[in-house]
Amino acid sequence: MPKQLKLSPNGPDLRDPSLYISRELSQLEFNQRVLEQAKDPTTPLLERLRFLCISCSNLDEFFEIRVAALRQQLQHSDTATGPEGWRPSEHLERIRARTQLLVDDQYATWDEVLMPELERNNIRFLKRDAWTVKQRKWLSDYFENELQPVLSPLGLDPAHPFPRILNKSLNLAVVLKGRDAFGREGALALIRAPRSLPRLIRLPRDATRGPNDFVFMASLLHEFIDELFPGMEVKGTYQFRVTRNSELIVDEDEVDNLALALQGELHERHYAQAVRLELAENCPKDLMKYLLARFELTEDDIYKSRGPVNLNRLLTVYDQIDRNDLKFPAFKPRVQTRLQSDDLFETISKGDVLMHHPFDSFATVVEFLRQAATDPGVLAIKQTLYRTGKNSSLVNALVDAARNGKDVTVVVELRARFDEEANIGLANRLQEAGVQVVYGVVGFKTHAKMLLVVRRERTRLKRYVHLGTGNYHQGTALAYTDIGLLTANREIAEDVHLLFQQLSGLGPEIKLKWLLHSPFTLYQALLEKIGREAEHARAGKPGRIIAKMNSLNEASVIRALYEASMAGVEIDLIIRGTCGLKPGLAGISERIRVRSVVGRFLEHSRVFYFGNDSSPELYCASADWLDRNLHRRVEVGFPILDEDLFKRVYREELEFYLQDNSQAWNLNADGTYQRATAAPDQKIFAAQLELLRSLNGA
Repeated sequence: MPKQLKLSPNGPDLRDPSLYISRELSQLEFNQRVLEQAKDPTTPLLERLRFLCISCSNLDEFFEIRVAALRQQLQHSDTATGPEGWRPSEHLERIRARTQLLVDDQYATWDEVLMPELERNNIRFLKRDAWTVKQRKWLSDYFENELQPVLSPLGLDPAHPFPRILNKSLNLAVVLKGRDAFGREGALALIRAPRSLPRLIRLPRDATRGPNDFVFMASLLHEFIDELFPGMEVKGTYQFRVTRNSELIVDEDEVDNLALALQGELHERHYAQAVRLELAENCPKDLMKYLLARFELTEDDIYKSRGPVNLNRLLTVYDQIDRNDLKFPAFKPRVQTRLQSDDLFETISKGDVLMHHPFDSFATVVEFLRQAATDPGVLAIKQTLYRTGKNSSLVNALVDAARNGKDVTVVVELRARFDEEANIGLANRLQEAGVQVVYGVVGFKTHAKMLLVVRRERTRLKRYVHLGTGNYHQGTALAYTDIGLLTANREIAEDVHLLFQQLSGLGPEIKLKWLLHSPFTLYQALLEKIGREAEHARAGKPGRIIAKMNSLNEASVIRALYEASMAGVEIDLIIRGTCGLKPGLAGISERIRVRSVVGRFLEHSRVFYFGNDSSPELYCASADWLDRNLHRRVEVGFPILDEDLFKRVYREELEFYLQDNSQAWNLNADGTYQRATAAPDQKIFAAQLELLRSLNGA
């Protein structure tokens, strides 16, 4: 019988802000774990470069969304928000301190770790003082013939005021002395680096001694800047980059056409409120103050660069270098033997099919939809689309299905962050092909991953369903871990049918047999299932919860987990990203363990296991345990009913990840993470590598 912690009237107050970790600081800690992968000598070198770039890209989005939201809150009120009870100003102060450490670490990782190792592998990033005469001649010609013709220097004066600076664009502030041809006194000019040319220029073999020698475009601008201002003296050139609020604000209750309203907002996103200024560390104080005034920022919003502004641009190098020895070994996702069929409907009819991406090929989902598009027995297809990527085979199949006379309905989520423009174009293409396009529900993003096919078989109609934890995106299906289920289960298919009716129509709340869905039943079901485990533990029975997800911050769910832990439930949480719960707190969360796995693939699956007194339940879902997913989105959680598939999901998504002692990080009660390591007598185990090894065994 597990030890029980009796709750007295004077027991812990689970609303105490000190029991929660700020989502923002938790996100920064995740970014630090990504950066640590860039330092890991056991990871191939070019993959380490990718991890550095991912860390930088994640930080951009963090400022565009999270910091921007806090600044907007601060403009309205500086009162405490969130379960951790901090005021926006306190959040921003803590974010500033933690981000500065992260930025310093990013540049140290580039300067002191990656760049020297890349050079040892004949991949060089040549600084100006290292250019040979031959290299300088080639670069000078490149500047004159390729770069200079597309540059438009802007001298600032009363006729040329400070321009609108594009979000995340690279710019140079040039301090000048002297007079130009019109007799105007020079002071300051701005140059925006062209987006049409590569930021990293690869030197040809006849101009350099190495096979992979690169020069930053910014280095060329610095070196040959004089040629843009003949007759004037350049006193200094300083890179800068501004990050802006990128959250689209559309009052859906006040617009008649959401697509048109979003299109109007997309352009303004590039010039919204500034939230961060990245600036060369040698920039003079007076110029720094001038730029801050133009962007309406303070010195707390500056992050000084010890090298190239925007290290994320280094990502372009990865595909340019043909060095398989410096990359992860190539792998080919498997297609299970039973799925190598010209009639997937027959296969699914014989039993549920589980796919664990990227280890199982996403091509099976594409083939299922392609067969549905051409099958004469298929009458209707319904699908949700959140992110699809360019030139999607799934979209092509939907278009073909409509042209083949099928009734095709697609729920396109226009508000998928940073994919709004692509999804508007996708919706237009589908409508032109005759697809009925639905934009979901006002105020609730449609984040569920569902595909329904209605097929006539002899004298009856039969439904086939695909449900997933990840997007219908062939690119991310190779890089993200996700679960997909193909089933002909009559009751699950009926649930999916009702959900599509609810999304496309204006019907009442529905009652589902198997599926849990936000914003209606998923949240309450989670609380009930967590509470049920606590009741089992109080009754002297084993209580067990294992959950794998991207993020956790919903306050009521965290409190329920604390209560379950105090009741005696053993809880393991595998949370790749942000976690607002503090494990290991005496008398509160002693039985809760939290780990994050950061490896080759982005952990994206959501899997929830409840022991239920020897009658265990296991759900996969599109939703994290976040406030937005449980209350403000359309999400779906689906059970794994087949006993063999249940065991497989438990083993591959939970058991393996709890055993990981190579790529896992354990969360401490203070919000920091410590890398898991193998004991001296323990074999090194990495969940993702184990799953890769199993490709030929299934």
